[in-house]
Amino acid sequence: MSDSPAPAAPPSLADFACFCLYGLTDNPYRQAADVARFGQLYDLMVGPHGGVGVGSTFHPYQLVNPAGVTVWYAAFAQLYAQPGRDALFGALAEEQARYVVAPPASFADFHLWPDTRLTSTENPVFSRYIPFVLPLLVRKGPAPLRWDTEAAAAATEPERFHAYREAVNEALRFVQPRPAFVLGLAEFDEQHPERLIDRFIAAKPLLGAL
Repeated sequence: MSDSPAPAAPPSLADFACFCLYGLTDNPYRQAADVARFGQLYDLMVGPHGGVGVGSTFHPYQLVNPAGVTVWYAAFAQLYAQPGRDALFGALAEEQARYVVAPPASFADFHLWPDTRLTSTENPVFSRYIPFVLPLLVRKGPAPLRWDTEAAAAATEPERFHAYREAVNEALRFVQPRPAFVLGLAEFDEQHPERLIDRFIAAKPLLGAL
């Protein structure tokens, strides 16, 4: 009988948080495969947490396919299917590694949610300023996200946060060129997806001043 310990079970989706960089653009569905540029953007937004990004931006109504599967779940499934998944997941946890997966083709089509507030019929402003989301699957850890740290400093150092936001916008250009701009970083709640839509609705007063 062997005394060697049993191999550790690979992590589950519960070991990750489903975050998204969100903003406004003229074309929400764009793809990019530049891993180095993605890493720069990830470092700016997330910081020292291992994670996975999907090599595409999406309209919010593309984030959940007709079968009810989210982009984040599909990204995790791609990693889990890799032959060397134990080493890959270990690098995510221990080395804060970053990976990029290709966008699944099943998410190319729009799938309208029960919450229709982002349609141009309900809010015509979103036909000009179109919502986009860049999904990020972040390994959970005790350190705060870089975005949260910078946002917390905004009350006392508004110029610092302004410069930081501009740096994020420039880092995004490899997948979302001008006139796209970032509104924020948020955790996606699969049980309450309408909370993501709430964030875009909250930005409407800003759009009237642009």
